[in-house]
Amino acid sequence: MASDFEELAAFLRRPGVGEHPVDEVRESVCGSCGGGRFEVRVMDTAKAARRTCLGCGQHAFIADSLEYWDEDDEVQVVCACVCGEEEFAAAVGFSLREDDDDVRWICVGLRCLACGRPGIYEEWLIKWGPSNYLLDHA
Repeated sequence: MASDFEELAAFLRRPGVGEHPVDEVRESVCGSCGGGRFEVRVMDTAKAARRTCLGCGQHAFIADSLEYWDEDDEVQVVCACVCGEEEFAAAVGFSLREDDDDVRWICVGLRCLACGRPGIYEEWLIKWGPSNYLLDHA
């Protein structure tokens, strides 16, 4: 039986799922407790995502999201599955530039822990470099 991460990674690597083909997928794991259950918020005013561990409450920004995050609750959107649940396993798909392996595109994949449905909840272009350090910010 595949893990939540393996299933989500396979989904993110499927052709045509995101804007660009995914070269690498990194699992989101809480840096404080090692948990893998998250509430995820995105911005309605910028391309950014923040995950909150449901085990310990620790927040972490995905990729370069800290630079664009607005603490105003009015512009934050809590991700929800079509089944209505808001608890997810998370992974980040990275599309890399061929010439230098820098990150060119990021897609945030979530798998609902209630019904198992995967989806892409946010994606954005990285126009600057070097950006390969973002691979460590899933």
